[in-house]
Amino acid sequence: MSAPAPVTVSQGHPQRWLILGVICLAQLTVLLDNTVLNVAIPSLTRELGAATSDIQWMINAYSLVQSGLLLTAGSAADRYGRKKLLMAGLALFGVGSLVAGLATTSAQLIAARAGMGVGGALLITTTLAVVVQIFDDSERVKAIGLWSTVNSLGFAVGPLLGGVMLDHFWWGAIFLINIPVAAIGLVAVLALVPESKNPQGDRPDLLGALLSTIGMTSVVYAIISGPDHGWTSATTLTSAAVGAVVLTGFAVWELRVPYPMLDMHFFRNQRFTGAVAGAILVAFGMAGSLFLLTQHLQFVLGYDPLEAGLRTAPFALTIVALNLTGVSAKLLPRAGTPLTIAIGMTCLAVGLAAIAVLGRHGYGGMLAGLVVMGAGVAFAMPAMANAVMSAIPPEKAGVGAGINGTLAEFGQGLGVAVLGAVLNSRFAALVPVAAASLPAALAQAGSAQERARITEAFASGLESSQLVGAGAVLLGGVVAAVLLRRAEQAEGA
Repeated sequence: MSAPAPVTVSQGHPQRWLILGVICLAQLTVLLDNTVLNVAIPSLTRELGAATSDIQWMINAYSLVQSGLLLTAGSAADRYGRKKLLMAGLALFGVGSLVAGLATTSAQLIAARAGMGVGGALLITTTLAVVVQIFDDSERVKAIGLWSTVNSLGFAVGPLLGGVMLDHFWWGAIFLINIPVAAIGLVAVLALVPESKNPQGDRPDLLGALLSTIGMTSVVYAIISGPDHGWTSATTLTSAAVGAVVLTGFAVWELRVPYPMLDMHFFRNQRFTGAVAGAILVAFGMAGSLFLLTQHLQFVLGYDPLEAGLRTAPFALTIVALNLTGVSAKLLPRAGTPLTIAIGMTCLAVGLAAIAVLGRHGYGGMLAGLVVMGAGVAFAMPAMANAVMSAIPPEKAGVGAGINGTLAEFGQGLGVAVLGAVLNSRFAALVPVAAASLPAALAQAGSAQERARITEAFASGLESSQLVGAGAVLLGGVVAAVLLRRAEQAEGA
């Protein structure tokens, strides 16, 4: 006699909180590797003889492969089993980490990082899909809140952990530390996580998977390469054009194929489109702001990398505190999804503005802004992830997780690119010199007065870019809230 799986899922898995802890640990490891390598750049340049282009590919190979495969990985998890793909992701990530930690050439490290990106794509999509499967409606919001906390924590703690590791070990240790985590996760998933997949067993959409991977990879590469090659360069424009054409072809194909990987009719659901708009702009504001903050703390306020990392910690700690105490989970059922997202994104925008206005010349105002930003992310991110996943049928949970991960990757890349461009244009307008960066401009300065003027110009550029980010996030919150409110009214009617 077959086991009553539907009853188990609807009531919540008996070991669901232990399972959540296991998959959050795996998720944290994946997210740390998005940023942990940045602090190892001097060591890699010195010990591997890596050129600037090599360093760029070491950093970008991971995020490029990961973001390009998210939709495909989610679809495969739905079809072949989320537990199987979660285990495969852990195994690939562990093997890739071992190869990366023992690499002796730049090419080996780049290839290992690409392999880790494949494992990362499988992990990001399957972890959220498993959360949706093992928690019932009454606990799912809290579980997704804790999962979102790990997302924010991984993004913020990466540089700090990297700095601590490099103070005590060689650069390979930042990868080898992943191996025991992957091994423990593999054993725990095998023992604890129930298998789940789409019972309809749709035929695989191979062309859709190929078009999705090529299109997303091209778009993300354009965003990544824009700051270095120039937004109007042939490389950036060609990559963006290829991505736009291929993703258009993907949308047309998905509308015609009988078993689409991504049902394009999801975008007719205002709940889904509202959550999509909000998710992109929260990631936009969070990633762009932290990218700018690290520069502000080091170049303007004079902290070293480890000190700068420690001073961004209140942002992550606020998110952790609000989610672990259940404050975020309690707000959503009381205020409703539209109002919760509006509150969260307003807080995020106010925090960005506070950093711009109050944190220009000291850390005190910046600290207040970081705490308010953390509160905003703690309120908004779980509500939006829950809105995305609830707008998609449970049997498509992997695809939903892939969409959520893709939005986060896209928003983060866009935030760094757009706010970085605002900073650079403002800085160039105030300091009309040939130098391409603040350190280069300071090196050319002939006096202390000129260096002070250059630093002040950079601080002004940071202020402008943070205010642009605040405006974009606030607008996104309004749009998301209006669309979600309309969706609720339509459902009620």
